[in-house]
Amino acid sequence: MTRRAAAGLGRLLPLLLIAAALVIVAGAALLTACGGSSGGSTPGPTTRVTVAPSGSATATASPSTSPSAGPAVTTIRVYFLRDEKLGVAERRVAHTTMPATAAMRALLAGPTAAEKAAGLTSTVPEGTELLGLSITGAIAHVDLSDAFASGGGSLSMTARVAQVVYTLTRFPTVRSVEFLIGGKQVEALGGEGVPLAKAQSRADWRSFEPAIFIESPGVGAVVSSPFTLSGTASVFEGTFQARLVDSSKRRIVNVTVQASQGAPGRGRFAKEIAFSTSAKRGMLIVYDQSMEDGSRQDEILIPISFSSE
Repeated sequence: MTRRAAAGLGRLLPLLLIAAALVIVAGAALLTACGGSSGGSTPGPTTRVTVAPSGSATATASPSTSPSAGPAVTTIRVYFLRDEKLGVAERRVAHTTMPATAAMRALLAGPTAAEKAAGLTSTVPEGTELLGLSITGAIAHVDLSDAFASGGGSLSMTARVAQVVYTLTRFPTVRSVEFLIGGKQVEALGGEGVPLAKAQSRADWRSFEPAIFIESPGVGAVVSSPFTLSGTASVFEGTFQARLVDSSKRRIVNVTVQASQGAPGRGRFAKEIAFSTSAKRGMLIVYDQSMEDGSRQDEILIPISFSSE
């Protein structure tokens, strides 16, 4: 190599090194922008935009890591009747900060077709409206329209009062219920003169609890494993059976439930029940057995759905 050529190469070499470095940097930037990497990468949180319904121009944006999650719901329990005793329906409604109001409105609307098919009825007169509801000092003050005091004999009058009392005292902030009709406090209800001068508690209406009173789960409940079976019972030695079957009546699980006391007293129970099934729907069957012939008695059937969540 001549001296002139060597000198030219010496001047060219730094330029080649700079160009190579620029190519490497550009390639790395392009790789990063495409998300490619030999070790992988973790994407940042995505943003889901929810547009308010009914053509509203208002929109809110919030980070979401589970776009498939459904809307929030509130579970309410409504106390209807089954064979002239109390029975519970369980409903999942759109999330509300006023669950007691939602439960009362559901009670006044009456049982759904599915709840009627499960044996639930109501003595609350059609057309009864909720005029107001407030809670002070553990007392719920419920104001109902005139229709609530109309029609029916003594059983109908007393049962509708029990339905309201149990529906509202299900909430931990309520111990008793004061009734108003059209904004005025009620001394006695209807022609039967059901006394309501004082706030009514569950203790005043225990006669409407069936021998096995299942408060949870109620008709229409969605349960996952494990769930808690709870309520009260007045049966021999406080013992009864709870059986879970699928829609084909195949047994999933059978357990013995023990209440805190036996008949003639009434004891409380809360039994956790674990199960495994691929079925979507099924039935909770509770009953106690006759000491004479072992036959089922005080049987209650509660349709439910199963969830894997």
